[in-house]
Amino acid sequence: MLKITDLKYRYKSIDDVYTYTLSVKPQEIVAILGESGSGKSTLLDLIAGFLAASGGSIELDEKELAALPVEKRPVSILFQQHNLFEHLSVQKNILLGVSRTLKSSREDVAKVQEILKEVGLEKYEHTLASSLSGGQQQRVALARVLLRREPILLLDEPFTGLDAKTRMEMLDLVQKISRENDLHTVMVTHELQDCERIADRVYLMKDHQLTEQ
Repeated sequence: MLKITDLKYRYKSIDDVYTYTLSVKPQEIVAILGESGSGKSTLLDLIAGFLAASGGSIELDEKELAALPVEKRPVSILFQQHNLFEHLSVQKNILLGVSRTLKSSREDVAKVQEILKEVGLEKYEHTLASSLSGGQQQRVALARVLLRREPILLLDEPFTGLDAKTRMEMLDLVQKISRENDLHTVMVTHELQDCERIADRVYLMKDHQLTEQ
């Protein structure tokens, strides 16, 4: 279980402190709702290690993560901007998740092919990213973060800007992958419809506090 207890982040003001407490079981999807600027994405940055907490704990199966550097945290994160290299193929974009030099073994290529089947893009392995639709590009970005097979998946409004049908397809895909891989998934969104679609539980970020709904 992912357990976050009294996790705090202090901005410049002494009184400007954000506090987070929540838990996520394997296969569970927890959604974080809130207005823009309320501190939703700050929670993801704290879990991933991009920001340092000023107090509290982040535990995965009773192992403390807060002191670990970014590269050693068991976390994958998918942002709203997919950050694909459009001049590279789908395969090479995914391989960047494990190798910055694009040097890959047969095992790595086999893993890419397996993940492409999971996200429904097995026919596009050697297609340039620039020729894909927005939804397909987000599938590639999701495949890239899944290649690492980390137990915590963080989603920072990654499907904003997609048409409604494509967004629902992507949400269903995230739900399927979370269930099949025992992931602890935390999804930041401002869309109630996203929560209703796949979230097992919903928290609201308001007045610097995270509360379960």
